[in-house]
Amino acid sequence: MKLLYAVIGGIAATAAMTAFLYLLSFVTHRVMKVIRILGTMLTNRTQPDGSLSMATSTKVYGTVAHYLVGIIFALFYIALWHSEVGLINASWGLLFGLAHGLMAMFIWYLFFLVHPRPPLISLRTYLITLIFAHIVYGVVLTYTVYLLATPDYPFWS
Repeated sequence: MKLLYAVIGGIAATAAMTAFLYLLSFVTHRVMKVIRILGTMLTNRTQPDGSLSMATSTKVYGTVAHYLVGIIFALFYIALWHSEVGLINASWGLLFGLAHGLMAMFIWYLFFLVHPRPPLISLRTYLITLIFAHIVYGVVLTYTVYLLATPDYPFWS
C-alpha cells in the first residue's frame, strides 16, 4: 500500500511542483521549465547559443526522469513517516519540502558544475526557486498521502 501511496503522491506532488515552476516561468519570462532543463542536460542537447532543446525526445527524457525522481523521493518521505520521523500534516510537509528543496538546490548546482555544456540560464534564480517548488512538492505529497491514508487527526494542525 505504501508503494501505491508513493506512486500516486509522487506523481501528484511532482505535477504540482512542475506546474508551479512553469507558472513562474510564464509570469517572470525566466527559464525555469524543469522538464526541458533536465531533459536537455540528460541528453546533452544544449543548443549552440546555450538555449534548451525543443526535441520531443528531450521532453520525454526530462519528464520520465523528473517523475521517477518524484516517486523515489515520495518513498523517502513515507519511509520517514513510517519510522516515526514527523507527522503527516502540513507543518511537516512544509519542513520536509524545505529540506528536500535545499538538497535539490545543492544537487542541481553540482549537476551544472560537472555538466560539459549546461544551458545558459539564471542559475541563482533557478536554484532559489527550486526551494519553493520543493516546498510545494512537500505539502502536496503530504496532503495526498494524508487523503489516501485518512488518519484520525486534522491535516492543517
